[in-house]
Amino acid sequence: MTQRGRATRTTGRPRGGPAPRGGQGPRGDLAARRERLRAVIAPVVDGAGYDLEDLSVSRAGRRHVVRVIVDADGGINLDTVAEISRAVSAALDAAEETGGDIVAGEYQLEVSSPGVDRPLTLPRHWRRNIGRLVRVTVRRAGESGDRQVTGRVVAADEESVEFEVDGERASWPYADLGPGRVQIEFSRLDELPDSEDVDDDDDDDVEDEER
Repeated sequence: MTQRGRATRTTGRPRGGPAPRGGQGPRGDLAARRERLRAVIAPVVDGAGYDLEDLSVSRAGRRHVVRVIVDADGGINLDTVAEISRAVSAALDAAEETGGDIVAGEYQLEVSSPGVDRPLTLPRHWRRNIGRLVRVTVRRAGESGDRQVTGRVVAADEESVEFEVDGERASWPYADLGPGRVQIEFSRLDELPDSEDVDDDDDDDVEDEER
């Protein structure tokens, strides 16, 4: 079932070699690894027809954790997450065989879809949340101070977003909007997927492999 919630797939990839000295390592080292990872992962995600929304790398004990957030119009389901996870993992393997360590030592790959707490900052974020209630800061040109607006997104294009606020419609360009935040509506909880659809402990959706 296609969903707008979070779907996660974790693939453990123990790698040979000792962990870097100094435990956490310098922050600049993680930033450099992130750029190397993006150079490998972004073409894979883009080529599959999805958007790479975020990529992060952090240290967790002796291993790195690589988190990849992907999305698409209509949302991402667990089958898609598994497909992307396998493709990204294969691409990282190939990159390391030809270009050396992309992630030194052991790493854990986590691929997931964005949660509802993800701020809306790009036109595609707003487009994919048409129909949802969103709270956003509106900058008032020529006036002092900003104001908070809570309204339902009724339309979004590359230039602006149209809201329904208190029964009336208003449109603002993205330049006048801060990051939007989707508001949870308890009356719409029946639209959320069943918990079994996003069970991260499902053996079919989590695999641990060793090289």
